[in-house]
Order: sequence, then C-alpha cells, then structure tokens
Amino acid sequence: MGGIPAVSVSDARIRVSEIFGPTIQGEGVLIGQPTVFVRTGGCDYRCSWCDTLHAVDSAYRDQWELMGIEAIWTEVRRLSGGVPLTVSLSGGNPAIQPLGALITRGKREGYRFALETQGSIARDWFCDLDTLVLSPKPPSSGMETDWRALEDCLGMAAGRPQMVLKFVVFDDADYAFAREADARFPQLSVYLQPGNHTPPPPDDYEAVVDIDGIMERMLWLIQKVTEDRWFGVRVLPQLHVLLWGNRRGV
Repeated sequence: MGGIPAVSVSDARIRVSEIFGPTIQGEGVLIGQPTVFVRTGGCDYRCSWCDTLHAVDSAYRDQWELMGIEAIWTEVRRLSGGVPLTVSLSGGNPAIQPLGALITRGKREGYRFALETQGSIARDWFCDLDTLVLSPKPPSSGMETDWRALEDCLGMAAGRPQMVLKFVVFDDADYAFAREADARFPQLSVYLQPGNHTPPPPDDYEAVVDIDGIMERMLWLIQKVTEDRWFGVRVLPQLHVLLWGNRRGV
C-alpha cells in the first residue's frame, strides 16, 4: 500500500535548548540531588518573571537544536560518565516535546527521570517518570491556571511517579493561590520557594541576583506558614539561584 510511512517514537525529534551537568537540582523535592538537565525549547506560557527566556521566547529559536533520541542520550551519557543518575527534563514547558522514547531509552540503563511542568499539557508518558513536579503559575506570573488540565496531568501519571506541587511565591496573592491548590489536591506534597524578582535582561544571564530580597521573602514565607499552622508544606530556597544567580548551564 502507498502513503507516507509512519514515524516510530524512536525517530522522534526533540527541540533542545541546552543539555548540561552533572550539577545539583536546585529546588523542590529533589533539591541537592546530582542531576543532568535536558532543557527543552518552547513554552505555552510567558510568565512575567521568567528567568529562562532562552528556552521560552521564540526569538531564541535559532539557538535550539532539533535532536534525535540517540543524540540526546549520547550527550547525557557523556556528561554522566555512564553512571546512572537523575535526568531532569525542564524548559520552557517540556511537556510540549515528545519525551516518552527518551525516558524509555534512559531507563534501560538505570537512569531516573524527573519532569517539571506547569500542568497545562498532559502526556501519556508521564506515568513512566520517577518524579513529576507540577508547578502551576501564581497570579504574579500573569498566567491563569486551568485546573482541569492539571487534573488531566495527574490522571496520565496514573499514580506511578512521585508527584508534588511546587510554587514560586512573591506576595500574598501567590501564597493564597498555593493554599487553594493544596486544598484542591491534598494528596500531593507542597513545596514553596521565594521568587527571584529580578530576572535578568534577555541577553544578560550573568546579572547579579538580589539575594537580600530573596532571603527577605524566604523569612516572610516561613512566618506565613507557621502563623497559619500550615505544617504540611516545605519552604525551600532556589539553591541554584543563591549559588549561581541566573547563569545558564548550572
């Protein structure tokens, strides 16, 4: 029979902004854990305080590389020295990309996979992850959360990976948003982190971060959760921001 031949999942092409590591995961449930990052290009959101515009804004599209599974995996193995560790899939929104075959490829060699997404796009390969971090964007981002879409993400994960909620918090409205999400999804652990309110200009990823401002919000968050008796939550800094600011590749 004629027609266009089907493309197998192993032939999938993934739009990659950067692959780097090993370094440590700087935030959330895996904070401090050695990891290699595969940062994909493209996002369906445009948060007002985004600090990874090089993986979000289409103006950087010419810096993204369309890579096959084996090319990506060769680089991951080179960086890790072939020693299995956690591979963090980030973006942008990595759920845009066809990552299922990459996860399958890595798991054959004992690697673990974590993915962070705002929960706007559900994928059937979420169930193959080891850790799924859902990070709905609060009011300060200028974005709106579709709670049904986030529920679809949980459904696709089918309870298999470790699943948590993570929030960047800048102010009282963001804090109230996190409380609302916690009430909606009481089965999920919640991680709060003070936002970095001084994102660098698009071409200046060496910009100095306002550490004092971040730590003030950290102390404010701690005070908020203790006063509210919200004892099931975890308050953490963005460790990578404290160590390296907004530089790429760390």
